[in-house]
Amino acid sequence: MAVTASMVKELREMTGAGMMDCKKALVETDGNMEAAVDLLKEKGLAKAAKKAGRVAAEGLVKIAFAEDNKTAAIVEVNSETDFVSKNEEFVEFVEGLAKAALSAETTDIEAFKAMAFEGSTVQEVLTEKIAKIGENMTVRRIEKASGDVVVSYVHGGGRIGAIVAGCGEATDAVKEALTNVAMQVAAMNPQYVSRDEISAEELTKMHDITLESALNDPFTLPKPILNALLDKAVAGVWAEEDVAVLAEKRADKGFNFNYLPNFLSEDAKAKLAGLAVADKAEISANKIFTGLVDGRVAKQLKDICLLDQTYVRAEDGKQTVAQYLGSVDKALKLAKVVRFEVGEGIEKKEENFAEEVAKQMANA
Repeated sequence: MAVTASMVKELREMTGAGMMDCKKALVETDGNMEAAVDLLKEKGLAKAAKKAGRVAAEGLVKIAFAEDNKTAAIVEVNSETDFVSKNEEFVEFVEGLAKAALSAETTDIEAFKAMAFEGSTVQEVLTEKIAKIGENMTVRRIEKASGDVVVSYVHGGGRIGAIVAGCGEATDAVKEALTNVAMQVAAMNPQYVSRDEISAEELTKMHDITLESALNDPFTLPKPILNALLDKAVAGVWAEEDVAVLAEKRADKGFNFNYLPNFLSEDAKAKLAGLAVADKAEISANKIFTGLVDGRVAKQLKDICLLDQTYVRAEDGKQTVAQYLGSVDKALKLAKVVRFEVGEGIEKKEENFAEEVAKQMANA
């Protein structure tokens, strides 16, 4: 498949990697964008995991509760500018949609936009608001959560909203604990509630990417493995200058080998990584390396799984969210967690405000 400039640009925006690195990744993966992202991760070249982590569009997130407080609905509506998101009519519109979402039989956004709303439909009222306010708007997504205890937290005046539904006795202590967890969700953005939600396929992929990433960064490998690779590098692989540098640093008993990469050429470092990748089977069988990879995977899981995350208000700095909830009520379980962030995954066109005003004045 031919790799186009637009494909390279898209991959660069998704990962933050260099243009040539993006082009090479797309060529190697025959234009497969997802595979190219994974390849750049493995090589340690992706500065950002994916474009979905960006907050680029404007708008509001609003949450509404049912009368019994056992169900909550959350909605995100996007606008072009932050000015509109503060418009009173726009705010009331989004609040009304959140209440309407409570009675929606589905969270499918197209079905929701076809629902009856204010004597018309959601889509028709949206069209009217666009015409009146003079700016494009989108009803982007809705979600609901139900449980014995349901709480919410909204941050930044509607930039981020989180709902946490729990199964257990609705005591004041439980409500406070779940509210604290909702704040954690808003701040830390976990991708999963627990490890049980991660499929075997996803875990395997995470392990494989972590393994490849470790091989492509040989200076972080266990010392015995690194030294074996260095011995191979000086045996006819590296240029004389880099061989001499290594010999000098090895002779210096006070030298900290963590700084060795700073003294080697880029070519030498690339060739060393190539040797590590070529020895993948042998290195992967090493128990020390296996432990390193497993440890890195475990750290990733701790970052992305809510119950494994360190509770942000933990006094000892070590207590996990699961341990915190258990300390409040051992029977308390999380039924559902929802987090919306305004503009998440939408790339916003950068514009010069002064130039835009001047352009409008010229047109007038």
